[in-house]
Amino acid sequence: MLFLSLLLACGDSKDNDTAAEDTAVIDEPSGEPTDEPSGEPTDEPVEVPESYEFDNADGDSTLSYSGQIARHALISSLKGYIGNMTGKIADGSYAPTATADVVADLNFYFDCDGDLCTDLTVGSETTVQQTLSDISSGKNLVGKIAGNDSATDHKDWTGGDFKGWNGAESPEALVRTWFDMLAANAVDQVNGTFADDPEGNTIEAVYLTPDGHDLNQLIQKFLLGAITFSQGADDYLDDDTDGKGLLASHIQAEDKTYTPVEHAWDEGFGYFGAARNYIDYTDEQIAGGESIDIDGDGLVDLKSEKNWGNCVNAAKRDKGAVVATDFTTQAWEGFAGGRQFLHETRGTELTDDQIDTLKDYRNEAVSAWEMAVSATVVHYINDVLQDMGKFGTADYSFSNHAKHWGEMKGFALGLQFNPHSPLSDEDFETFHSLVGDAPALSDDGDAQIEAYRANLIEARSILGTSYEFDADNLGDDGGENGW
Repeated sequence: MLFLSLLLACGDSKDNDTAAEDTAVIDEPSGEPTDEPSGEPTDEPVEVPESYEFDNADGDSTLSYSGQIARHALISSLKGYIGNMTGKIADGSYAPTATADVVADLNFYFDCDGDLCTDLTVGSETTVQQTLSDISSGKNLVGKIAGNDSATDHKDWTGGDFKGWNGAESPEALVRTWFDMLAANAVDQVNGTFADDPEGNTIEAVYLTPDGHDLNQLIQKFLLGAITFSQGADDYLDDDTDGKGLLASHIQAEDKTYTPVEHAWDEGFGYFGAARNYIDYTDEQIAGGESIDIDGDGLVDLKSEKNWGNCVNAAKRDKGAVVATDFTTQAWEGFAGGRQFLHETRGTELTDDQIDTLKDYRNEAVSAWEMAVSATVVHYINDVLQDMGKFGTADYSFSNHAKHWGEMKGFALGLQFNPHSPLSDEDFETFHSLVGDAPALSDDGDAQIEAYRANLIEARSILGTSYEFDADNLGDDGGENGW
């Protein structure tokens, strides 16, 4: 089969020495006692398929999740736009005179009012789809961020339950706060005003702040949690709302090829972001951004042949694990196995026992998804520890430090959106109180630096305990020899 490399951003970005990573089937992480099924099917009723393709008796596909892929493309496009702002300001092709102008440009991707994003270019000459409307029409990001599509939310994300960033009243409010910070930086740079980092060097990237915030990383990684993971775990794959998610009807919908519960399951799979032949890939191929051209047409279909978002993180962590993990296989067996189970039972409503079986598959899939995210947080804690170890040397890079911290914090904020998470609310809040809302920097003084280093190690230990990670994958006190 033909392999094609795509440059569209997804998952966590590559480090200079960590282009890709991680994977072994692991047990469901333990947490608070729960009535939920164990997490991995015991008497597996189906054979897990090798591709995520399901046709009805007439040979028509029963899959439909283009809206989820469209939102992946929007998140990726927003990241690319922010990443290009610095160069455009420098060459004069982008010269906003007011912060409101910059915020409006960012909201183009976030709000996508009406048909505003229809012609947004999200593909290339190597992809089937060129524009956002080629994937799906009428989609935006703001409508699906946690708290704004609240029918199935397990917490009131706009009423005080959102945690992890001081002063943020909701997930949407936090994104808009970061937009405001980015806009202020952009206008300052247009006017010739540049801040310095703690080393006294000019900060040239518009998305970096003197406090060590990489706003591009914070925004993208947080959206992967507050939209894709939240929607997947707390909406389409949850079972706490009648008629929604796993409790939707299994009778074929009128004028549709799928049943509502099949559709919900597929939308959860779409937010995970895996290609329909995900299990055929090696970790190196997923982490490296390769796409398998399934139909041999020489083009990558963004809806079926590309890996987006957190499914890439699963492969990266598997590739980089010291003690083997297999988040990719576990996720596939949960998602594809559960969908095969639905395919084989379609036509009648699910019994209570069948719903319990479906919950087992859900737990297997979502557990792998969340553990991949948590392991990625561990990875970036280790990167930050390594950055701090370079303070005062020629090897230290403020931009790398801010990038690593932003990825760590952005991903970690997403861990609150799974209603079945093994990470308790108390441990989540303790974790974020330890890592804070900004990194310790080189001019903070030895005592503050050492205290923050100890905080990071303690925060990493909380994740290790909650998700039952092997201690050898956590790394040492310097951030070495682990994920």
